[in-house]
Amino acid sequence: MSRKAAVTALTALAPISWGSTYFVTTEFLPPDRPLFTGLMRALPAGLALLALTRKLPQGAWWWKSAVLGALNIGAFFPLLFLAAYRLPGGVAAVVGSVGPLFVVGLAALFLGEKPTVKALLTAVTAAFGVSLVVLKAGAAFDLIGVGAGLLSSLSMSAGIVFTKRWGRPEGVGALAVTGWQLTAGGLVILPLAFLIEGAPPALTGTNLAGYAYLAFGNTAISYFLWFRGIERLSASSATLLGPLSPITAAVIGWAALGQALGAVQVLGMVIAFGATLAGQLSPRTPKAPKAAEAVEAPEVPQAPFSSTEKTGQEVSMDLEVSAVRR
Repeated sequence: MSRKAAVTALTALAPISWGSTYFVTTEFLPPDRPLFTGLMRALPAGLALLALTRKLPQGAWWWKSAVLGALNIGAFFPLLFLAAYRLPGGVAAVVGSVGPLFVVGLAALFLGEKPTVKALLTAVTAAFGVSLVVLKAGAAFDLIGVGAGLLSSLSMSAGIVFTKRWGRPEGVGALAVTGWQLTAGGLVILPLAFLIEGAPPALTGTNLAGYAYLAFGNTAISYFLWFRGIERLSASSATLLGPLSPITAAVIGWAALGQALGAVQVLGMVIAFGATLAGQLSPRTPKAPKAAEAVEAPEVPQAPFSSTEKTGQEVSMDLEVSAVRR
């Protein structure tokens, strides 16, 4: 396995893990607490990583971490949950699947990655495949929900692009930078959760187990792999791994919740997965043309012969050089 393939496979574990969020939320967590759930995903994970790495931002990285934390976590989670509550799940997933198109545009603007026909086609194809997987007939559209879904997708797309643009400080590991962003994002959600939803609900052992999974497996580890992958992959390649999330959610719904999975949904999975794979393929690089100029012949040491006389070794070398020049 090539190095890029290994990085891509590890990065793909993040959206695959995020695909389990719906199942964990519905089966393990208290209902109607989306902001509290976002808070419990981000802040404990961020604080744990800060304690583990014992690294704090320095200089400009205080505000950079705040911006990235707000884009990737603090704004993204509330907008995502608002869309999920205002829209049917399938519609919300389709609205979110336009993220690769946002990334293509933002990457051209801030990273100098010129949009290609391939990038645009794979992004559109992936969104179409996702729509076949999750969109139900007669699904209702709510303007506020659609707006929130588009803004959440734009927020995370901007987070991807600026994570790629700024990288991380020299000598600081990806785990520490992940902790900075999760903590900053959690602090953005904290006042919103208490102002809108009030005091935390009483939690059962099942709830605590669900929150522990979301905080550490679904968030701390997954976002570490995600941010690490963004550093090594192009912005468009990374974001085209996103369709793995709704595909995973559909498979879990079928396997664990008994939800129907028909031929159209399977076709959508194949299309979305094919677009995801196509987005990871590097363009072919043309072979370098053969040098037209002759190869310099090695200098033949002067021998004590006249200019018209040559040794057998010199005659052989002249023939070789002549062949090279032809």
